[in-house]
Amino acid sequence: MDLRFVRIAQEGLGTIYFSAALCFLFALLGFFFLFFVFLLLTAFIVFFFRDPKRELPPLEHGSVICPADGRIIDISEVFEESHLCRKTRRVSIFLSIFDCHINRFPVSGKVVGTFYRPGEFRMAFEGNSSESNERLSTLVECESGVRVVIVQVAGFLARRIVSHAKFGDVLEIGEKFGMIKFGSRVDVYLPEDARVGVSVGQKVVGGRTVIAWLT
Repeated sequence: MDLRFVRIAQEGLGTIYFSAALCFLFALLGFFFLFFVFLLLTAFIVFFFRDPKRELPPLEHGSVICPADGRIIDISEVFEESHLCRKTRRVSIFLSIFDCHINRFPVSGKVVGTFYRPGEFRMAFEGNSSESNERLSTLVECESGVRVVIVQVAGFLARRIVSHAKFGDVLEIGEKFGMIKFGSRVDVYLPEDARVGVSVGQKVVGGRTVIAWLT
């Protein structure tokens, strides 16, 4: 949806309409304090569900683009157990409530597997949230045969993971495929020999920052 100054993600329209309806109701009833509270809340929800246009930067062969706005909180070698069942290099991005929560495909490829695992709702920046929290993983096979896993991890406030990527879909690098509502984390599992181009603490932009290169 396009407003005059901002594009809104379709996933947020129901929440925006509900909050705006309550705002209108409180105004009609004369509850002006609640009206102003929900007016501010509605404005924030519109801000949260913004969907800015993004253009890919010039990409080298094997580039892996950042799947979400946020901050790099971890780069480590871990065992990926949902799809690859082997040691990988994981890059983790934490999304605060002030970041854009649209998720984008980090590589071009075919969806060859998805796996949902229920779990807890700990703070997404905690080190063990990747294993303990509710999450949805998507396995992507590139044209070269290299496989990459994207994991959407629910956070303390984020209680709903949205993914439109289904088995058999072929998606392009930077293409939107979902979001996680109200604070979250996205993990990208890469081959061990992938060359990582970001560092812990770095701010990254979904669809623009190159986080690694596949060999």
